[in-house]
Amino acid sequence: MIRAIVSLSILGLTIILLSFGGALPVAAGTGDLLDAEQLTQLQEIENKAFSATNRGNFEAAEDYWTQMLEIMPENPALWSNRGNSRVSQNELEGAIADFNRAIELMPEAPDPYLNRGTALEGLQRYEEAIADYNRVLELEPNDPAAYNNRGNSKAGLGQWEEAIADFYKATELAPQYAFAQANYTLALYQTGQQETAIRSMRALVRKYPKFADMRAALAAALWETGKRGEAESHWVAVTGLDSRYKDLEWVANIRRWPPSMVAALQKFIKLQ
Repeated sequence: MIRAIVSLSILGLTIILLSFGGALPVAAGTGDLLDAEQLTQLQEIENKAFSATNRGNFEAAEDYWTQMLEIMPENPALWSNRGNSRVSQNELEGAIADFNRAIELMPEAPDPYLNRGTALEGLQRYEEAIADYNRVLELEPNDPAAYNNRGNSKAGLGQWEEAIADFYKATELAPQYAFAQANYTLALYQTGQQETAIRSMRALVRKYPKFADMRAALAAALWETGKRGEAESHWVAVTGLDSRYKDLEWVANIRRWPPSMVAALQKFIKLQ
């Protein structure tokens, strides 16, 4: 089976990068076994691909995965990884094509379904994304990323109570999964559980002081309750960590905060 070696949280969703090593017999597209020199070359390219991904240079990472696919076109991990690079560049249709190929090559591997779901979410094809996450959970019933991502899709459909259940399950399975905790907290706020949500925001900020997402949410929520000095203090930290939270369109459509949380942030930004 394909072995997941790196998880990336991107705006509340999780995608999985995979290692090609050991995923399939090491052979080129012709069926000939690769020699030691080719294996060394592939390992070097893979290392460059992961390094480019870690630096956020997804265009370069895509190029490296393409180079590897020219040598090993039947390796599903490589197709899935190139798809992830394309998702990160918002090349969603191309990404879905790559994930489709990975699934064709190894239909029982859960991670390409998870990754395809993130691309489908980007296209607001939430029902299809949920079907992919359900498939992941058929294959890996305790996959916290699948629960978190399915919660995001259900939130996209306005199914907030179901989203809360999924986010909570993700945090039960992976207590250190900060974005799942954040998504759970934001969904609580959306359903009118503001006091509980604020307590959760405070706890997350104490645990992860550089977590801009929760500091921004806490600033907006505290402003709503009249605690303006504390709200402004958190906002100063946010602007030093991630200036994107000043952009309400980004918060609403890319990060995809719930409507009530976006409205609270809008009040804060306009009246600050």
